[in-house]
Amino acid sequence: MIVLDFAEFAGILLGDGSIGIYPTKATNRIKMLYTVKVTLDSREVQYGKYVAQLFMRLLGGNPMVIKTPNQNVQNIVLHGKKYTDLLQNIGFILSPKWKRAIIPNCFMQPDLELLVVRGYFDTDGSVVVTNNNGTIYPRLEMKISPSPMQAQFIEILKRHNFHFGIYQIGKGKVRIQLNGKEQLEKWYREIGFSNLRHLEKAERLLQLNPIRP
Repeated sequence: MIVLDFAEFAGILLGDGSIGIYPTKATNRIKMLYTVKVTLDSREVQYGKYVAQLFMRLLGGNPMVIKTPNQNVQNIVLHGKKYTDLLQNIGFILSPKWKRAIIPNCFMQPDLELLVVRGYFDTDGSVVVTNNNGTIYPRLEMKISPSPMQAQFIEILKRHNFHFGIYQIGKGKVRIQLNGKEQLEKWYREIGFSNLRHLEKAERLLQLNPIRP
C-alpha cells in the first residue's frame, strides 16, 4: 500500500510540487533550507487534507499548511534534509523542474505508473465540459512542461491504450487532451481521481451516483 501511495505522491510532486535546497540567512550566517512543498487551491479542502496525510504517512513528518492571504492558495510544506535526501535517493530531481523533471524509474512499471498519472492530473489537470451543438462533451486535459517526464507521460498513456491528442502550447509545453465519454470512462476505471473536484465532475458527466461515506 505504501508503494502505491508513493507512486501517486510522485505524480503530485511532479505536478504542483517542488523539492528544493535554498540558502537562507539566519543569525548572520548562511544556512541551507531543505524543503518539500506542494501548492494547491485552498478551496479544495478535501484534497488538501488528503495530500497532507500522504506527507505524514510517506515521509513521516508533520507538514505545515500555509494559506496565502487574499488568494485561493495553500502550501503544504515540510522542512528537513532527511526528506529531500529520501526523495533524491528515490530518483526525484531538485527544483527547478523546467526541462529537468523526470518520473523516477522505480515508478515506471504497470502497477504503479497509472497512479503517477493520477497524482499529476489531480494537481495539474482538468475535466472540461463542452457543449457540441447541444450535446455535452467531456474532455480531459493536462499540461506538461518541457522535461523528460513529458515523453514518459505520453509513453504511459500509449502503453495503456488511451486515445489522446498532443498539442504544442508554446515554450516547449504540451497539452495532452482526451476527448469523449469513452475515454473519460476508461480513465475513471483505470486511473481514477483522488481530487474530489475532478471525481464529482467526472461522475456527473458519466451519470454515476456513487454512495460515499
